[in-house]
Amino acid sequence: MYLTDRSTPRDADTGTARGRGPARKVAPVVLVLGTVSMITDVSSEMVTAVLPLYLVTRLGFSPLGFGTLDGVYNGVSALVQLTGGHLADRVRNHKLMAGLGYGLSALCKPLLLLAGSVGTLGTVLALERTGKGLRTAPRDAMISLSTPSANQGRAFGVHRAMDTTGAMLGPLAAFLILRTAADGYDAVFGVSACVAVLGVLVLVLFVPGRRRGAPKAEEQRQPVRVREALALLRLPRLRALAGCAALLGLTTVSDAFVYLLLQRRAGIGDEWFTLLPLGTATVFLLLAVPVGALADRIGRRTVFLAGHAGLLTAYALLLWTPSTPALPLLVLALHGTFYAATDGVLPAALADVVPERLRATGLAVVGTSQALARFCCSLAFGAAWTVWGDGPALAGSAVGLLCCAAVAGMVLRPAGGAR
Repeated sequence: MYLTDRSTPRDADTGTARGRGPARKVAPVVLVLGTVSMITDVSSEMVTAVLPLYLVTRLGFSPLGFGTLDGVYNGVSALVQLTGGHLADRVRNHKLMAGLGYGLSALCKPLLLLAGSVGTLGTVLALERTGKGLRTAPRDAMISLSTPSANQGRAFGVHRAMDTTGAMLGPLAAFLILRTAADGYDAVFGVSACVAVLGVLVLVLFVPGRRRGAPKAEEQRQPVRVREALALLRLPRLRALAGCAALLGLTTVSDAFVYLLLQRRAGIGDEWFTLLPLGTATVFLLLAVPVGALADRIGRRTVFLAGHAGLLTAYALLLWTPSTPALPLLVLALHGTFYAATDGVLPAALADVVPERLRATGLAVVGTSQALARFCCSLAFGAAWTVWGDGPALAGSAVGLLCCAAVAGMVLRPAGGAR
């Protein structure tokens, strides 16, 4: 059971008919969706970049309190992903569900200006993550269904590279706003809201409502039932992917905690904190496409596990390397490499596993298992930091990641002579 299994379900999209001639070119819908994600990520990462500092230094959150809110911020989207994926398959309109998700997230951005308490802030962040959960699986399904199976890694790499461009620009914009605006945090939230609306407009105006070569008319008239969605769990390869994604997610420390740890270890000033995500995003941007293409050639299992090995190395550097000018560069480079080797490779692996008409649901199953596991990790890491300190908490995560990666390597090992 492995990420590059070439056998396919009876009605899976193999991309044979579209695999000749210009198949290696990225479909236009991938580029448009990449543009939408890029704009939306500028908005989202402006908030994400300042949120840890805002909560810890401005509102006085403890690591446990921040870990809980960070877990909610990431965990709510996981709970909603299954709903968004299933509804997109059921109504046979992935653009509609993606649009609802992008729209809800955009609506929540200006509400951050009104959030004056922890409860209100948590509610707004939960609604914003609900929008992310609704849009993620339908968006990835549109990318997957418009791309031949052999080039899934490349297509997701292109999309993630464009998405990461927004992740680079967002923290940079937040940094500049904080340095120039009198009330920096409110200014960041306000600008973020305006940018989010622009992303929704691009989706509505330029993303086609129906993909070329959609299923036959008689299949479109038959809605996807919940029973069919649950039957996906009978696919051994899907269970293996979902299980390994969850297992590894249990030891994947939240980005915000990584940046807080790096700030402490390297003695980085608060005014430079918002630039740390920029380092991760830069490496992700540079490597997303070549690493995605590499996964198509040598096997997605190999690249996926290598990415987690890079993350483990970053943990080791944070734990045992003395503070030097090279420490932030090394940790951020490894952090970005981890995302380049996993973020697009995992959904690309599902092209050979999940039938077309259930593609969004299948993506949601794997994405939800991973996100829920990371939600639990945020809570556990925040609690461990509060009780024992940041060093023991990170050491526990590192040991756990090493053990989980070994188990995932066995579960996802190639069968026979396959890659």
